[in-house]
Amino acid sequence: MDIYTIIFLALAVFIFLRLRSVLGQRTGSERPPYDRAAPNVVQRTQDNNAVPMPGAVIDQAPLAPSADVAPADRWKGIAEPGTPLAAGLDAIVAQDSSFDPRHFISGARGAYEMIVLAFANGDRRALKDLLSSEVYESFEAVIKDREKHEQKTETRFVSIDKAELVGAEARDRAAQLTVRFVSQMISVTRDRTGAIVDGNPDKVADITDVWTFARDTSSRDPNWKLVGTGSAA
Repeated sequence: MDIYTIIFLALAVFIFLRLRSVLGQRTGSERPPYDRAAPNVVQRTQDNNAVPMPGAVIDQAPLAPSADVAPADRWKGIAEPGTPLAAGLDAIVAQDSSFDPRHFISGARGAYEMIVLAFANGDRRALKDLLSSEVYESFEAVIKDREKHEQKTETRFVSIDKAELVGAEARDRAAQLTVRFVSQMISVTRDRTGAIVDGNPDKVADITDVWTFARDTSSRDPNWKLVGTGSAA
């Protein structure tokens, strides 16, 4: 070994030891990167009163089925092949490759419960972040009427038995999804004396709501807003 080889070997050992001291060693007990970020994500959601109904996926590959999936399996369990619902989902994923209907439905269930309870409690701040301006105005009108008559509504969910997609549409970078919710809840409205003016605190009511959510697929904001409400027998 000549002098130059010895010098290079010594330099390599020195660099290795320096990197080791700076970067440290993995012991097998380190938390993965997404675990470290999770508390910040939760805090942002709480601060913004935003419902993370996925319209964009961060730090992971697109969740939508790939183009080589057979049409019969593309929306399996969500929509039958050849139906308007399947065609609408295809149109949405063509605009937003990260769209995943199963993640959307999960977020929609949470949004449904949050909106119903915020409406019952007259929580305008929460509603503003979750509703379109038109829907917010109609909700606020009812809240104002309750306040005018000094009434309070108490609502409690017993269960959300079903949340299923019944409509999907994409047009001009705007995606719309319609969900049918089947739930059980207890709701009662009382006047300022505590007397019941509507509902029954001891009766569980079966409720079916049909709600439409929308978002701009060209926007970086992944959250959907409620743009239409209806009910079904």
